[in-house]
Amino acid sequence: MRSIWRTIRSSPDLGRDIALVCAADALVGLSFGAITVGAGLPVWLPMLLSLVVFAGAAQFMFVGLIASGGNPVTAVAAGLLVNARHLPFGFTVGDLLGRGWRRVVGSHIMTDESVAFALAQPDHARRRAAYWAVGVGVFVCWNLGVLAGAFGGTVVTDTDRLGLDAAFPAVLLALVLPSLRDPATRRAAAAGAVITLVTTPFLPAGLPVLLALAGVLLALSGRRGGATSSPSSSAPESSEAAR
Repeated sequence: MRSIWRTIRSSPDLGRDIALVCAADALVGLSFGAITVGAGLPVWLPMLLSLVVFAGAAQFMFVGLIASGGNPVTAVAAGLLVNARHLPFGFTVGDLLGRGWRRVVGSHIMTDESVAFALAQPDHARRRAAYWAVGVGVFVCWNLGVLAGAFGGTVVTDTDRLGLDAAFPAVLLALVLPSLRDPATRRAAAAGAVITLVTTPFLPAGLPVLLALAGVLLALSGRRGGATSSPSSSAPESSEAAR
């Protein structure tokens, strides 16, 4: 662990970015705790979810479905489905987790933020340092934010008036913005947004978000179509070159 902190200290820009994302996650955790308690759920529930589950999107979805009268089994299934993205994450950053208890702890603190920061680094030492620093920092800040929000939620009667429900989508949007430079990713995001907006008035809470994953299939089909058409489109150029 000392080598991790030495690497972070030697990279001031990386340390600054990690501190900013930890601060943002603390605010989102505060909103999650306040929203959960404001919805009439017990104070201990957001804190237990944050310690054991530690997955913001799954936690928000679980609480949203339960608060709207949804079935707990459906809420758990939806949360597991959302967290299914951690399977490819594990294959991608498995070499950063270490062995034994470190691998167990490293898997538990795996988040979108820790994986994104790790993959953005140029070498293995910085990837490992970024993964662990973000994972541990976000875990601590998220749980402190949830703790403060849970007790604050007992005082605030209407969390929607404070706009706390917009904090989590705002952080997710900030995380995906750099990825939108890729045309296929833009198509997937646009298709998912349209599917969610169209189906939300007619389907139970949570289901439109799951249906939005169909946007990924549309983007993949478009990418395959482009790959298939590219050889034929370049044929005239090849003919010209042959001449």
